[in-house]
Amino acid sequence: MLEVGTKAPDFTLLDKDGNTVSLADFTGKRVVLYFYPRDNTPGCTRQACAFAQNFEDFRRQDIVVIGISKDSVASHLKFAQKYDLPFILLSDPELQAIQAYGVWQEKKLYGKVSMGVVRSTYIIDPQGLIEKVMPKVKPDTNAAEILAYLAEKQ
Repeated sequence: MLEVGTKAPDFTLLDKDGNTVSLADFTGKRVVLYFYPRDNTPGCTRQACAFAQNFEDFRRQDIVVIGISKDSVASHLKFAQKYDLPFILLSDPELQAIQAYGVWQEKKLYGKVSMGVVRSTYIIDPQGLIEKVMPKVKPDTNAAEILAYLAEKQ
């Protein structure tokens, strides 16, 4: 995973509506970039809904929230519509950003080893530097932990 103080790797991916979105589009703003394994799975749904419930707090602070998984654009659209997700979801089927941010890792489940996205969050400062790294976050508390961290910074 990347370290605090390093330049956040830029990427260009498609959002749920098929529009091109680059990290560079948000220069000058703080960005919460969260990586998650899959749309419509229990943990990922809870995490997305927690971000949605806290979205107004992020918006008030002019913070951009972006969720990235390797799911398709169509999957993201259905996921966002089903749970009324107000933030950006980006599709990364080629693992461009997922690998650049070091979240494609070996995972063990029931003794089986496979590669997959480790649920992780990065906070990127307005200059494009990684401000905080949150590896292996819990889906239910991730959004609240970010808001608590940001409140301490003020």
